Amino acid sequence: MSAKPFQHAPDAPWIIRTYAGHSTADKSNALYRANLAKGQTGLSVAFDLPTQTGYDPDHILARGEVGKVGVPVSHMGDMRALFDQIPLDRMNTSMTINATAAWLLSLYVGLAQEQGVSPKALQGTTQNDLMKEYLSRGTYIYPPAPSMRVISDMVAWAYVETPKWNPTNICSYHLQEAGATPEQELAYALATAVAVLDAVKAGGQVPEADFTVVVSRISFFVNAGIRFVTELCKMRAFTELWDELLQQRYGITDDKARRFRYGVQVNSLGLTEQQPENNVYRILIEALAVTLSKDARCRALQLPAWNEALGLPRPWDQQWSLRMQQVLAFETDLLEYEDLFDGSHVVAAKVAQLKTQAIDELAKIDAMGGAAAAIDYMKGQLVASNAARVRGVETGGMTVIGVNRYPETEVSPLSAGEGSIETVDPRLEAEVIGRLKQWKADRNGAAVISALADLDSAAKEGRNLMPASLAAAKAGVTTGEWADALRNVFGEYRGPTGVAVVVSSGTDPDEEEVQKEVARVSAALGETLRFLVGKPGLDGHSNGAEQIATRARAVGMEVFYDGIRSTPAEIVQRAKDTRAHVIGLSILSGSHLDLVQEVVRLMRIEGMDHVPVIVGGIIPPQDAMMLKQMGVRRVYTPKDFKITPMMGDVARTALAAVEARLTPDA
Repeated sequence: MSAKPFQHAPDAPWIIRTYAGHSTADKSNALYRANLAKGQTGLSVAFDLPTQTGYDPDHILARGEVGKVGVPVSHMGDMRALFDQIPLDRMNTSMTINATAAWLLSLYVGLAQEQGVSPKALQGTTQNDLMKEYLSRGTYIYPPAPSMRVISDMVAWAYVETPKWNPTNICSYHLQEAGATPEQELAYALATAVAVLDAVKAGGQVPEADFTVVVSRISFFVNAGIRFVTELCKMRAFTELWDELLQQRYGITDDKARRFRYGVQVNSLGLTEQQPENNVYRILIEALAVTLSKDARCRALQLPAWNEALGLPRPWDQQWSLRMQQVLAFETDLLEYEDLFDGSHVVAAKVAQLKTQAIDELAKIDAMGGAAAAIDYMKGQLVASNAARVRGVETGGMTVIGVNRYPETEVSPLSAGEGSIETVDPRLEAEVIGRLKQWKADRNGAAVISALADLDSAAKEGRNLMPASLAAAKAGVTTGEWADALRNVFGEYRGPTGVAVVVSSGTDPDEEEVQKEVARVSAALGETLRFLVGKPGLDGHSNGAEQIATRARAVGMEVFYDGIRSTPAEIVQRAKDTRAHVIGLSILSGSHLDLVQEVVRLMRIEGMDHVPVIVGGIIPPQDAMMLKQMGVRRVYTPKDFKITPMMGDVARTALAAVEARLTPDA
C-alpha cells in the first residue's frame, strides 16, 4: 500500500458563482447583493444582447432585447448602479462578454478608480473569446483579424495594469452547446488559445521575458455534460494537453504558469422543458464531473437553474443551484482527499483516447493555418455533430429521460401556474432608453467627441486600444458609440452558417414520408416549396435555426437562411425577394413578442399577410397564445424535439395558406 498521504485538511473550495443579470442595472445590483448575502463568493455578470453586440438600447436592433438575457450597461452610470455597495477590491467578478470586452473592462477599471481602488487589486475575468462567437454564440462584431488585435491589446495591457485579472477566458462551453464532441471541444478551444498567444507574440507589445506571465493569466471556461465519465476524463485531458502544448510550442518551463485554470458552467443544452424537475439531478451529476478529480478540479463553478428551458429563472431557482454547490463544498468530505482517480486504468485509457483524437483534430486546424483560417471548417463540423446529436434524441439512440423515454409524468407543482418563471417588465426598455437620453444630455459633449476621436486614431494607428477606451469610459461615451467607432475602422462581419455543409444527417424513418409530403405540396404549388428561416433581433444562438434549415433542405424544400442578426424589416424584404411560402422565426432571447409583432405588422404593410409565419424558441404557454392571436400559425418549443415531423407541418401549413387564399369564402 502506498505511503503517499491520501487525506488532509479540506482544500479551499472553488469560487461559487451564479450567472445573473436582467432588466436594469439597479435590479441586477439588488440580485447580486442578495446572492452574496446567501454565501455566493464571486459574481458572474450576464449582459443583455445589445451590450454584448455593441448597440445602445435605442438602436433598431435592440428593440425587444433590452434587459432580456442580461443587464443593459450603456455607460459609466449603469456600471456605477450595477456595482453599487459592492467593493470591487474584495470581489472576484466574471464578465461573460466578448466583442465589447475591452469596453466593459474599461468601465470596470474606471469605476474601481472612482471607488479609490487600484486596478492592480482587481480580480476577475473577461471572457473575450471571439473565435467561439464565430462558431457558436454569435455575439461578434468585427472580422477575425481586428478581433484578435483587440484581444491581443487587452492581454498586453492587462498583465501590467490589472495583473490579477484574466483578460481572456478561452471558452469551450458554447462549443459543446453547439454540438461539439469532447475531442472537438478540446481541439477547438486549444486552437483558439494558440491563436491568442500567437497574436500576442506577433503584436510585439509583450517582451519575451514577460511572456510566461502572460501565459499564466490565460484561463478557460468549459462545459460539463451528462456523460459523467467522459466529461471527467475530458477535464483531465485538458490539463495534460495544455501543459504539453505550453512546453512544446512555447517553451514555458514554469510549472505554475502551465496550470490549466478553468471555470465551469455545466451543460444547459441538456436541460429539458419536459419534466424540468429532472434537470436538478442532471446539474448535480455534471457538477461532480468538474469537482471530484482534484488534479482537474475547476477554479470557479456556476450552475444553471433547473427551469432555464422554461424561461428566465427566479431568485429562488438560482438559490437552489447555489445551495447545491454549498452542500457539495461544505457538507461532503470531497475537499479532504487527494485525487480519487489516480491509478485508474479506465480513466487513464479514456484520457489517452481523448488526447489522441484532439491532437489529430488540432493538427488539421494547424494545417489550415490556425483557428482563424479554419472557422468555416470548424463551423461545418459543429453543425454536423449537432445534427448527429439531434438525430440521436429523435430516434432514441441517445436517451433523455422524460423526453424520449419515460415521458409519463405527474403535473409538477414547481412549474405550474403564474410566477413559475421570472418575467421582465416590457416597460423597462423605455425606462432604460430614457436614462440613456438623460445621460447624453448631462455629459460633456466636447469631452465625448475628443475621446472618440482618440479611439479612432488608436484603431487606425495600431496603438493599444485600452488607454483610449478607458479615457472614453471616463468621458461618458456609450457602449454603442464605442463599438461604432471601431466599426468605422474595422468593419463588421457575418459568420458562416455551416448549413450548406450538411445535406442530411442520417437515416430517419419518417424522412422518406415527409419528402413525399413536400413533393406533393410542391407539385400543388407548381414550384418547389420555399422556406425562409430567420433570426430577428440580436439572438446569436443559432443551433436550432441551423438544424431546422438543414432538415428542411434534406426533405426537399428550397431553404433560405442568412444567419443571425436581422431586423424584422430585413426578414420581410428577404421573404418578399425569395417569394417564400413559409417564414420560420427562431428566437431564444425572450424577445419573441416584440419581434414577431413587428414582423407581422410589416408583412401586412407589404401585402404579405397571406404568407404563414411559424415561431420557435423558449416560449411560455401564455406567450404562445399571444403569438397565435397575432396570426402565427405554429409555435414550437424545446418539447417539440422531432424535427422531421415538424417539416411535414411546414409543408401542410404552406399548402393550407395557398388553398385558403384561392378559396377565401370556403
